[in-house]
Order: sequence, then structure tokens, then C-alpha cells
Amino acid sequence: MNRNLLKAGVWALLGLLALGCASVSPEQQALRDRPLTLVQSGLTALRRGDTTTARLDLDEALLQMGASSAGDRSARQARGAFNPESVKAFKGEPYERVMAYYYRGILYWMDGEPDNARAAFRSAAVQDQNPELGITKADWVLLDYLEGLATLKLGGDGQDGFKRAVAEARANQPPPYTREANVLVFLEMGQGPVKYADGDYGERLRFHPGTASDPVAVLIFGSESVQVGPFDDITYQATTRGGRVMDHVLQGKAVFKESTDAFGTGAIIAGAGVAIAGQSNTAQGVGLGLVAAGLVSKIISAATTPAADTRSWSNLPNLLSFAALKMSPGPHSLRVEFRDPGGRVVVTRDATFHVVPGRDTVLFLSDRNS
Repeated sequence: MNRNLLKAGVWALLGLLALGCASVSPEQQALRDRPLTLVQSGLTALRRGDTTTARLDLDEALLQMGASSAGDRSARQARGAFNPESVKAFKGEPYERVMAYYYRGILYWMDGEPDNARAAFRSAAVQDQNPELGITKADWVLLDYLEGLATLKLGGDGQDGFKRAVAEARANQPPPYTREANVLVFLEMGQGPVKYADGDYGERLRFHPGTASDPVAVLIFGSESVQVGPFDDITYQATTRGGRVMDHVLQGKAVFKESTDAFGTGAIIAGAGVAIAGQSNTAQGVGLGLVAAGLVSKIISAATTPAADTRSWSNLPNLLSFAALKMSPGPHSLRVEFRDPGGRVVVTRDATFHVVPGRDTVLFLSDRNS
């Protein structure tokens, strides 16, 4: 074997490997992370009452998250063996896309557009489906419940949505609709789940569960009070699809990494043995060739990045709740006490608002920030 040719082949393979592992600039990565940045900033804006910024951010995020990745260079790179999943444009896990549509639906209802709110909740439900896995319906309680309520407000019946919501309820049963309820209170509690990578190569996507396992919110207005518990658990939704526990594994990349590593080790050991024991230049050349192939295979294995994408929508809540109240036209105030399971008040939120005849007043209150 020509050793110069062997050397040239090794360097050519290493050159191809370097091209496959081309680094991503901070500017490129920021562009690919932009949908994530937008949903986080949109939620922060919604919590502080800046609905204009929240609309703009969520609309742009949904546009980018819903765009096809067919021509997306970053998506093609991520599908390759030598680039991590995190280099692709952020699309989010299903629960994250659900929440983006959920918040947009709340904003539509705030704007007096229950028809568009209903469309947003329906779009959210689609994100939770996966026909390839046989999951043809969502199992979020509030998505169906709010779709039915919007239908009722638009002059329809809404009972199909209500029945689905009742059937899906795991923690608390949603109350029957009241057509006259004109103050809609959206509530959220706790810190949502956070992704992390597990497995030999970080190929398994796992979740640290969110906080606030079973709190209640007490709504106090005038001499009345209403207590509501959570209807949806985002940790549960992050770790399941259609009620089935999901195992998020980048199996192809992990197998490739493992097999190239094993081949490399075997080739180096065998090649070294042949080269040392060889009595001729040919045998020694074959042995060195095996060693070189093994080294290249080990390098390729080391460069393979099967690690799961752990970019998380970090300011999501963990629990969602809702209440519909009937109030007379005019000015009102509402206090919400977020309490722990033992009844201790953890956070209070206050809202003042004006009820207008013929239109729903929509409030959004979170224990995450004011």
C-alpha cells in the first residue's frame, strides 16, 4: 500500500468531517433561536399587560414556528450526523406550540374576537395530535372547554367541546357553561417543565417537572368569592401525547455514533496487530490502513452529535385554570389569591376593570409576575 496515498486519504476524510462540523456563528444561532426569544418575550409582555407587544411577538413566533423546514438549511444541518439539533430553527415541542396558540387565543378574546380565539384554540389542539402515532385528538381540557365556550358566545351550542373537556379532566372538572358570564378570567400557576438530555450520548429528551403540583386560586370580588383549581398540567402535556408517555430519542444519530466508535476501536486493535506481526511491507501497509480507518471512524464518532435539543420556553407556567363570572356593567375590582395545597396565600394579584354591555371582559392573571 502507498503510505502517501493512505495519508492523503486520511486528510481528505478529516477535511470532509471538518466541513460537516462547520460552526454556527452567534448571529446565526440567535436567528435560529428567535422564535423561542419571541414566545418568551410575548408571554412576559402579556403578564405585564402590554398586549400590543404580546400580539406582535406571538404572531411573528407562530409564523416562524409554523413555517415549513423543507428548504431550511439549519434543519438540514441538524438532520446530519455532525451537527446538534439545537442548530435548527426553533420549532418547539408540541406543548410549546400549543401554548403559543393558547396565549394568542386569549389575546383575540381580549380584542372582542371570540371567533378568532376559537380558531386559535383549535390550532393549538392540532399541535397536540400525531396521526402517525395514532393520536388524532388533543387531551388538553381548556382547549376543548374554551372552544365550546366561544361557540356558545357566537350563538352555537358548544356542548361537544364541553363534553370532551369533561372526559379529559384529570385534576378538576370544568363547570357547566353560563351564557350570561361576561368576565373571563385566565389563570396560570407555577414554573413549567424544563428540558434536559439523558442517555449515553444525550440523545434522550427528558423533563424536569414543573412546580406548583396542586394549588388553588381564590377569586374575590365584592362580597363573593370563587375557588378554582388547575385544569391542565403542562408537565403532563410535555411528557405525554394523547395520554401516552413519550420517549423522545434521537435514535438514528445515537446508533451511528455507537457503531462508528465500536468499528474504530476494532479496526485500530486489529490493524495494530497486523502491522506489528506483519512480515512484509504489504501486511504492514494493510495494518496501518486499518489503524488509519479506525482513527477516522473514532474521530467521526466523536464528532457525531446526537444530543437532544434542550432549548426550553423557560417562563411557561406549570398549571392552567379558568373562571367565567357574571358581573353587572360598570367598574369592578378583583383580587386573586394563589394558595398552596395547605391553604396558605402565596401570591396575590389585583385587577380593576370596566364591564361593557354586550362584550366579554377578559382578564389574564399569573402568579409568575405582576
